[in-house]
Amino acid sequence: MTTDTTPEGTSDLVPRLEEEGEIAADYLEEFLDIVDLDGDIDLDIKHDRAVVEVVSEDGPEALDVLVGRDGEVLDALQDLTRLAVQARTGDRSRLMLDIAGFRAKRRDALQQRAVEAIDQVRSSGEPLSLEPMNAFERKVVHDAVAAAGLVSDSAGVEPHRHVVVHPPRAADKD
Repeated sequence: MTTDTTPEGTSDLVPRLEEEGEIAADYLEEFLDIVDLDGDIDLDIKHDRAVVEVVSEDGPEALDVLVGRDGEVLDALQDLTRLAVQARTGDRSRLMLDIAGFRAKRRDALQQRAVEAIDQVRSSGEPLSLEPMNAFERKVVHDAVAAAGLVSDSAGVEPHRHVVVHPPRAADKD
């Protein structure tokens, strides 16, 4: 287990999250053996979540099959891993799975997209609807918009659910 970045006062969560990470790691190691892929598993705790990353010494391309197009396979594998943890602990898991840094790179790109949207909304004064995104992607954008002092919400139905960034209210501009 690496650095604990959970907020103060949540130390009682750490043993449970460590257990989730260990169960997930065992599940993923067995999965990698079955599909005959080499990968190392890194565990961490960030923002009150177990974070599990599968990396390869052969480079990120070696794990592309586990990421899939636009992260579709990664999303499915995360769901399966969460179910494996839930089956062992009896509790719903919120663990975050990343493979070969895909989510980290995607998070950076989404934060940049959010900055562009924020700038566009501030200059136009009009709401802006972004492209459809999965739940992880929408959360990244919502967080960036909130940090910039604007408001956003989600609209639409999967698979077309998207973020709408709203301009600051008149009272917020003063």
